[in-house]
Amino acid sequence: MTTAFEQAVQPDVAHFDVLIVGAGLSGIAAAAHLQMKCPRKSFVILERRASIGGTWDLFKYPGIRSDSDMATLGYSFRPWRGEKSITDGPSIREYVRDTARERGIDTHIRFGQSATRASWSSQDARWTIDVTTEPDGRPMQYTCSFLFMCSGYYDYSEGYTPDWAGANTFGGTFVHPQHWPTDLALEGKKVVVIGSGATAVTLIPELAKTAAHVTMLQRSPTYVVSRPSIDAIANWLHKRLPANVAHFLARWKNVFLSIYFYGLARRRPDRVKKAIVGLAKKALGPDFDVDTHFTPKYNPWDQRLCLVPDNDLFDTLRSGKASVVTDTIERFTPSGIALQSGKSLDADIVVAATGLKVQLLGGLTLLVDGKQVDTGKALSYKGMMFSDVPNFALALGYTNASWTLKCELTAQYVCRLLNHMDAKGYAYCTPRRSGPEMLEEPALPLTSGYVQRANAILPKQGTRVPWRVVQNYVVDMAMIRFSKVADESMQFTKKADVRVPQPA
Repeated sequence: MTTAFEQAVQPDVAHFDVLIVGAGLSGIAAAAHLQMKCPRKSFVILERRASIGGTWDLFKYPGIRSDSDMATLGYSFRPWRGEKSITDGPSIREYVRDTARERGIDTHIRFGQSATRASWSSQDARWTIDVTTEPDGRPMQYTCSFLFMCSGYYDYSEGYTPDWAGANTFGGTFVHPQHWPTDLALEGKKVVVIGSGATAVTLIPELAKTAAHVTMLQRSPTYVVSRPSIDAIANWLHKRLPANVAHFLARWKNVFLSIYFYGLARRRPDRVKKAIVGLAKKALGPDFDVDTHFTPKYNPWDQRLCLVPDNDLFDTLRSGKASVVTDTIERFTPSGIALQSGKSLDADIVVAATGLKVQLLGGLTLLVDGKQVDTGKALSYKGMMFSDVPNFALALGYTNASWTLKCELTAQYVCRLLNHMDAKGYAYCTPRRSGPEMLEEPALPLTSGYVQRANAILPKQGTRVPWRVVQNYVVDMAMIRFSKVADESMQFTKKADVRVPQPA
């Protein structure tokens, strides 16, 4: 039966070997690896916004920066040559855009096109993608043999804001960092930033430069670690070695350091906790109540650690231009916020740095042979594919290391998979649960609020490889680059077994 959408689209449907959704860090990486490893494959990138950059083009709040070093957040195939390793958002955005331009990837991007529905047909061995153009809402369709989702994992239209009592009575300005107003005046204003995560600790030093005072209001503390913004070893290597060699060494140095510290935190949480809190006490001085404001009740890496460059948050707090309040919001008032302790905070501006809203697949509805896929019941294969979903991959980065590391491994594996299918005459591949029954667990091992709120839609992981999501780049690299593509959990279907229509 023909849907109203199908009746409305143009009769000629564009077909590509690979369709990528998203033109951010992972989407450009996916396209670059296709160019390098699968040069005969046609591909297109659909980007619902008007520009390249993804997260780094969307967020415009003051001080936005990476919380990962650019040796690992940057691409393996294009060395980062900025002076700072922990750098600002606009520089990262330009790095992604320059990469796309240099490789001609920008000519493959269709801007203002939002993928809303993807339907797989096993009979035809292809996906049909329903697209709505923005802002006119015109429907379009594409077909592809392989669907590669690089759309991140949160809702670009809105962030998460709790339902606070009395919020509508507040007489000042209320802002969410995801939609920062360009004309917001801070001079002489009392600002309260609600939250203590990565966005909050980034905002506060920057806002404090012009605001009368900034208060970080947190319900509970977060682990905050300072790191130099300049990687002296990486810069030394780049002065003395060819760019690719220096980049390789700097990248692996940081990979091994992150693996070591993460592993140490999981093996000896009390020791690492004591060290992190001790560094905070040293940075903030003997008169600061670190036990109340910077000593979490949970262990390191039960939630993500917050990185600050060059002690900027600690220095701002020591200067008196900012302060921390650890308390719970009772209600908003016309002049600020009333706290459960009985205290109150006056505010001209309230910034809700309360996190993101998880949205898997960019809101895309996924169907296989007419049946909608329940992502919350799917099992994650190698951290990138869904059980029982053919010719499909999802780029998701690490929770304990740079996003790009895992996304590049995912792109490399997709290329291996495509080349293997071409060599063997397969039309499609489908991860299938095999072997004895195994327990299922959440795929993201974090207790963070944004993860817990999204448990119903996030895929699960199993207790054994390849269904186990491994938060370790070295282990993943060995599995994804060198393990057999044709393992017992991957089912391949021959081209002779399906009717593959010719491209329109």
